[in-house]
Amino acid sequence: MMELWEKYFYLWHILDWKDIIKWGWYIFILDIPRFFVIEGITLYWSRSERKKTKDLWDKAREDLFDEMPLVTVLVPGHNEGKHLFKLVQSMNRQTYTNLELVVVDDGSTDDTAIIASSFEKSGLIDVFLSAAVRGGKASAANLGLRYSKGKYVVHLDADSSLESDAIEKILIPFYRYENVGGVGGNLVVRNGEESLTTMMQFLEYLQTISVSRIVLSKLKIYKIISGAFGAFPRHVLNRVGGWDIGPGLDGDITVKIRKIDYRILFEEEAICRTHAPVTWKALTKQRLRWSRSLIRFRLRKHNDIWQPNKNFKIINFLSFFENVFFSLVLDLLWFFYMFKILITDPSFMLIWFPFKYTIYLFMTLGQYSFVFFVNKDKKYLFSKIIYIPLYPLYMGYYMRIVRTISYIDEFFFYDSYKDVWNPLKTSKKAKEHGM
Repeated sequence: MMELWEKYFYLWHILDWKDIIKWGWYIFILDIPRFFVIEGITLYWSRSERKKTKDLWDKAREDLFDEMPLVTVLVPGHNEGKHLFKLVQSMNRQTYTNLELVVVDDGSTDDTAIIASSFEKSGLIDVFLSAAVRGGKASAANLGLRYSKGKYVVHLDADSSLESDAIEKILIPFYRYENVGGVGGNLVVRNGEESLTTMMQFLEYLQTISVSRIVLSKLKIYKIISGAFGAFPRHVLNRVGGWDIGPGLDGDITVKIRKIDYRILFEEEAICRTHAPVTWKALTKQRLRWSRSLIRFRLRKHNDIWQPNKNFKIINFLSFFENVFFSLVLDLLWFFYMFKILITDPSFMLIWFPFKYTIYLFMTLGQYSFVFFVNKDKKYLFSKIIYIPLYPLYMGYYMRIVRTISYIDEFFFYDSYKDVWNPLKTSKKAKEHGM
């Protein structure tokens, strides 16, 4: 052990900074500018503009309540019976009251049908639909869309719970701006205290959703309205044909809406609390499924985004490029450099890993300061700083490895079509039709 430490300090003593630049140029040229400089400047710009236009936001709220359109809250799900009571309670607390709650049971094997039918009879659920045979979440959502009436449709996961003004807040952007095709809500992990796994996700959601999506929305390259909480005008959903089958269907419908020239926005004040996987095994399974959508939808189904034809739009191209480059290309580049270092200069790892960890730790602290900037509950956030040293390991190693495995599986083996999350019969049809 002592020999290892002696070697470590010796290597630091003879450190050549040219090697650091050689192996870590992407940190200084790409990661720091993208995730720290650009994000910080854009976040400040967004917040400043919002304060200056407060009267316009107030006017948009007045217009919403003057019109008071019927809003469908669409909840498709499989085996979600245990969550329905909290869902109904969440709806009853909303400041916006002209709601139609539509629950679709996608072939559940639990007591969803019994509970939902009871709630429908008592008037707590407006429309309950039950599919005897499971068709998948997209199929259930489309069924609910067909039997609903609202001018706007809010898609919600059954295990989510909303802040009392969440529906109101997610609708206001439709009255604040023109040509809005969808608005994504702000997701917060509800069970962050349950395990180390959920605490890491709590921090991740703060960074990648609560902060990063403000930035992406401001730059007009916001790429995914989360299925857990998103709002759409009915006529836009009808125009794009509703939801298509597959994992990442929330990102898919966002792309479909962008392609017909509608604006996609993120509303930071529309807060939805979601339940995160408690174990590493469950989280890995979830992220393997989610990550496949990058290959399936961004590189296959919607590959026309990359092609300079008559429908080419630079803003859609940049949205795809940002996602693919920083998630896929840099992940593969990271593995390439790690392998190259192991082959050419293994001892350099003793310097490289601590150095890289330190850089990303300071970046994480910087990004966490952005979270403080946009979040009201600063006292609670401050108490979670003790977990920050683990976060670079979580995102830099665990998540990167999971994502890369998922990309490879989907690229070579089309694993998204074999995932039991979606019925195999519908996945087979989707593959036949290139969906």
